[in-house]
Amino acid sequence: MDKMIHTNLKAMQGIMSRQTAIANNMANADTTGFRAEIVNARALYIQGAGLDSRASTSEAVIGADMNGGTVKTTGGTLDVAMNGDALLAVQAPDGAEAYTRRGDLVLNDSGLLTTGDGHPVLGQNGPITLPPADKITIAANGAISIVPVGGDPAQPIEAGRLKLVSPQGSEIKKGRDNLFRVPGDGALPEDPDASVTTGALEGSNVNMTQSLVDMIEASRAWETQVKMLTTAQEMDDGGASIMRLPN
Repeated sequence: MDKMIHTNLKAMQGIMSRQTAIANNMANADTTGFRAEIVNARALYIQGAGLDSRASTSEAVIGADMNGGTVKTTGGTLDVAMNGDALLAVQAPDGAEAYTRRGDLVLNDSGLLTTGDGHPVLGQNGPITLPPADKITIAANGAISIVPVGGDPAQPIEAGRLKLVSPQGSEIKKGRDNLFRVPGDGALPEDPDASVTTGALEGSNVNMTQSLVDMIEASRAWETQVKMLTTAQEMDDGGASIMRLPN
């Protein structure tokens, strides 16, 4: 009986993890450059004498759907959409290098270039800071050119370059903050072939219809496990009742 209950509880933990990932995907259906999380389940067999027949379930986020989202033209000077599999290097809250597809760049009051969710954008020499300028343009290769205040519009100055990388051939993992990282605090080298489309933004690649279907399936799986727990309790109560019968 304890095997059945143990299996049910582990299955329910896995379903909760799956529901959390699905809910996060749905909540970010309109987030710029968001990559839908992929959840997978696998059996973890318990080792030990008399325990070989038991297995728990591990259901966790194993990666992200890297298919592209819809790219829409915005005309924004600081809006960029990464082409192909390119990722934009940013500084994570812990100071480490991380990567994103989010290209809604913003220039704060101090001149620091950040993504729309506040992560400093990295260049070849760290976070990019731009001086006051009359005009800012971003080229396809990520080069940032400015026309200084009062400067000649015909002679822009290169003030920095976005660090664009490619995950091909490297392992990256997605965190709960929606940023990609190289395991072990590693960093990806700059990809000279990576490019961006300026004046455009890539939307989320979450399929809301599929997410709703997945949520319904997860809810039904939860209900099944609850019914199995109820059945286990009824069987246990029945066995206890038999034990209480008078001789």
